[in-house]
Formats: sequence, structure tokens, C-alpha cells
Amino acid sequence: MSVKWRCLVLRAKNGIQEETGAGSVLAAGVLGALVTVLLATLPVVTLFAAHQRAANAADAAALAAADTASGRLPGFACETARMVAARNAASLGTCSVEGVTVLVDATVDTAFGAITVAARAGPPPEASGAVVGVPVAATY
Repeated sequence: MSVKWRCLVLRAKNGIQEETGAGSVLAAGVLGALVTVLLATLPVVTLFAAHQRAANAADAAALAAADTASGRLPGFACETARMVAARNAASLGTCSVEGVTVLVDATVDTAFGAITVAARAGPPPEASGAVVGVPVAATY
């Protein structure tokens, strides 16, 4: 028997003592990696959800204000927009009414900062010489 073979046989008889507790270290490493990934993605997911909430609130507030400005609903357009934004867990920033077109900003506060989204509701902007079916760049 060679020396290497003899060492392998002795290790097999006595058991491998150098790897005792390796499973615990591996489990702790995997758990640490999972916690790190969770902590890295938590702000991104929170801000994404807040942006969606702000966009929904801004859209709903702008549509309700446009309905009020056009006379379909009674009341004042910006007051209606403020009420709808509050019901969607957002605060209304600016509100401007030009005829039956309404521009609003809705803000949602998070632990990582405030998210503000603008929305416009009303008839489409007039486009002189625009091709039918091609969207016109509108200021929001």
C-alpha cells in the first residue's frame, strides 16, 4: 500500500474530523446571503409600490377634477381632486384648471422619501397639422 492510500483508509476508519460543523457554517452563510438580498431589494420594492400608488391617486384625482370642471359633477375641481387624492392615501400638490383640462400632482410619503407623480385629464391637446394616430407631445 502506498502512503496516500494508507492515509485515505485511516481517515475512513477514524471519520473525517476536520469537517465537523460545516453544515452549520453553510446554513449561516446562506441565511446571511438571504438577509442581504432582502435588505438590498426592500427599498426598491417600497419605492416602486409608492410610485404606483401615487400614479393611481394622481390619475383618479385628475379624472375626478376634469369631470367637475366639465360640469358632470357638482363642486370645485381642485377641491374634488384633493378629496380623491386623500382617499387614495396621497396628498395633492398642485392643481391647475384650464377650461376643462386639469393638471395635478399627487405625492405619497415613504420611509425612503416622497414620490410625486403628475397627471393630466381632459380633452386631447389641439394639434395643428398632426398626423392622425400619431401621439402629440403634451406637457404634464
